[in-house]
Amino acid sequence: MGKIISLNISREKGVNKEPVESIELKVDHGMVGDAHAGDWHRQVSLLAEESIDFMRNKGLELDPGAFAENITTEGLELAKLPLGTRLTNGQVVLEVTQIGKKCHHGCAIFKQVGDCIMPREGIFTKVIVPGTLRRGDNLDILP
Repeated sequence: MGKIISLNISREKGVNKEPVESIELKVDHGMVGDAHAGDWHRQVSLLAEESIDFMRNKGLELDPGAFAENITTEGLELAKLPLGTRLTNGQVVLEVTQIGKKCHHGCAIFKQVGDCIMPREGIFTKVIVPGTLRRGDNLDILP
């Protein structure tokens, strides 16, 4: 079982994501109010706090959302989940559609320490069942 420790949105592309207490998710869209939402396979991004800790151990001070992830989790090995895995808080259902991504050139974190965890350990999902997620919600893998 995992837990949501932060929900992060940005109203515009190219700016840092800001933490929020709750978010609404829609099918064929993703997070309401997030600039990266849309009808595609990368509607909602997730990154584990454990992955962020790996980068903190390289000397960086990083808050949840620093890697532009929408959901920061704890207790789930996200990068090891197979494509098609479904996650739920008991209401919302997200389906894993992509593991990792190509890092864009000029990533500030990569420039600082020569590494970035999001391309290897971040995952992307699409919304299967809409609803609301809240900071502190459990996030479970559906059988």
